[in-house]
Amino acid sequence: MSELRTDVVDHHVNWLQVHQDGKSLVRKLIGKSEWKGIIAVTRGGLVPAAIIAREMEIRRIDTLCIATYDKQFIGDVNIIKKPDEAVADGGEGWLMIDDLVDTGTTMKTARDFLPKCHVATVYAKPEGIPYVDTFVHEVPQNHWVFFPWDTEPQYVAPLAESPSDAA
Repeated sequence: MSELRTDVVDHHVNWLQVHQDGKSLVRKLIGKSEWKGIIAVTRGGLVPAAIIAREMEIRRIDTLCIATYDKQFIGDVNIIKKPDEAVADGGEGWLMIDDLVDTGTTMKTARDFLPKCHVATVYAKPEGIPYVDTFVHEVPQNHWVFFPWDTEPQYVAPLAESPSDAA
C-alpha cells in the first residue's frame, strides 16, 4: 500500500552540488578498500556512481535495479535486477552507490543479499543512516530531495509580461 508524504519540504540540488558532493564522497572512500567494482542503485545512484567510478578509476560497474518510490509515493520494494556477480559472494569487496538513503527500505533489502558490500550515499536521512556505511550530507527526514536529473529548468516570463501581476 502506498502512502503520500504530506509534510514534505522541497530541497533542490543542482548539477554542481551533485558533482562536488560526489567528489567529497570519493575523498571519504579512497583508501578504505581495494574495490572489486561498483554497484549503482538505479536510477538515482547512476550519476553519483559515474562520478565515483571516474574519480576512483573503477571500471567494473553493475546495477541493482530496485524501486520503492513512484514519484513521492512510498510503496513496496520491487527488485527488477540483481548484480549477479556481486551477489555470488555476498557483495564482499563491492561498493554500492546511491544518491540518497531515505527510510532505509531499499538498502535493507539490498543488504539481505549483499550483506558484505560497503554502502555509500551522497545524502542520508536519519531513518536510513543505520543502513549506510559512508555518506556526505545528512538531510532532515521530511525533506524531499529533487535531483537535477528529476527536474528541468523552465523559462519564466518577466513580471512586466504577466497581465494580472504587474500592478
